[in-house]
This record gives sequence, C-alpha cells and structure tokens, in this order.
Amino acid sequence: MIEVQALAKRFGEVHAVRDVGFLAPDGQVTGLLGPNGAGKTTAMRMISGLLRPDVGSVTIEGVDVHADPFAARRLIGVLPDARGLYPRLTAREHLVYFGRLHSVDPNVMGERIARICNSLDMKGIIDRRVAGFSQGERMKVALARALIHDPPCILLDEPTNGLDVMSTRAVREMVRGLRSEGRCVIFSSHIMQEVAALCDRIVVIVGGRVIQMGSADELMAVTETASLEDAFVACILADQAMAGAA
Repeated sequence: MIEVQALAKRFGEVHAVRDVGFLAPDGQVTGLLGPNGAGKTTAMRMISGLLRPDVGSVTIEGVDVHADPFAARRLIGVLPDARGLYPRLTAREHLVYFGRLHSVDPNVMGERIARICNSLDMKGIIDRRVAGFSQGERMKVALARALIHDPPCILLDEPTNGLDVMSTRAVREMVRGLRSEGRCVIFSSHIMQEVAALCDRIVVIVGGRVIQMGSADELMAVTETASLEDAFVACILADQAMAGAA
C-alpha cells in the first residue's frame, strides 16, 4: 500500500504540484489521470523518492520514503517516463546489473530472470543489445528491470507512450497480471482508454491538485456523464467554475 499525503513541489516560480494526496491499496491499479503538465510525473518522482517534496509525505508499506529512502526503494519498482537504458548492454545484462544493485540473491537471479522473461515474452531479445530495440522492446526491458527485485509496489509513468497497438495490449496484460498478484500499482496517464481499461480507482490531477477521485463509475455518477472522458471534462469545468467563483 502507498499513502500519499498533501504533496507540494515548486521549481522557482512554477508550482508543479500544489496538493496531491491519495491512498493506493494492494491488489488494485490506481490511476493518475490528468492533461500534460498537470503534475503527474513530478508527483510520481516524489512518490518514488527521486524528488523531495516541499510539503507532504509518502509512505510505502509503512516506510516513509524520505525518512528512509533506501528501505522504501526496495519496496518499489519504477518504470519512469524516460526509460534510461544502456544501449551497449543486453536485456539480460540490464536485469543482472539492476538485480545486483537491489541485492538480489545470485542463487535466485537466474530463475527470476527466466520467469520475467517468460511473462513478458522476451525470449527473442533477452541476449540482444538494447541498441536498435523498438519502443515496445525497450519498454519490456525497462519493466523487467523494475520487477527484478520482486517489489510489492509498482510505479508506471506513461507506460504506453509511443507504443504500437500490439505493444499497448501487452502492457495492459502485464498490468492486469501485476494486479492479480496482489501488488500495488500506480499508473500515470493522460489517455482515457488506458485509464478506463485498467484502473480500479482514478485520481484526477489538474494544475498540480487532486480535484476528484473514485472509480470510473463513481466519477461518471458524480458528474452525471456517460463516459470517463465526459466525466473528466466535467470535473475540470466544475473546478474552473469554483476557482472563478472564489
């Protein structure tokens, strides 16, 4: 479980995140939905411990991310918006390298790589260098890297960005598999179809603030709309109206 409380982050005069808080339970996919520039990636970086918030806190399985960052990082696997792969390494070498960074027992490393390779259908690329990989293949390596230490919590930032239809379908199946294993998954996206198809609970972020949260059905019910897209637009318009009235 991940608990996020009142996060805020400012870069100079820019308020990237103003007030983001939510609870992401185990065995569910929690979606962060918002337009580009809403603050989703900055929030994800604070949740993962890459950025320290100006205000607020994050706990992962009861561990405070910023008070004990090393313990917290053992509990999460992160698929960042920038994949950050090493072109001269093979996919297997990536997994071994990051497994060692996470102190994975050498006696279980091979079995774990084989299991991940099988679940992500990486047999054809596992011993190839990453240079020249397609977007979908690079995504698989990055996701495998995030899973090599078998974390209970997974952070996925725009995982289908730039992928073709078949790779996008593969990502969806992988996310569903992570949920069925009882893991806590946070899935950031601005694509309505992805959020509607995958997320049990949706956190709507606009202008660095959470303006609404709930399941897709709950968001549609509260806005009296028939689709998640219409509900999202209605949430934004209602927030703008409240801001104007204030």
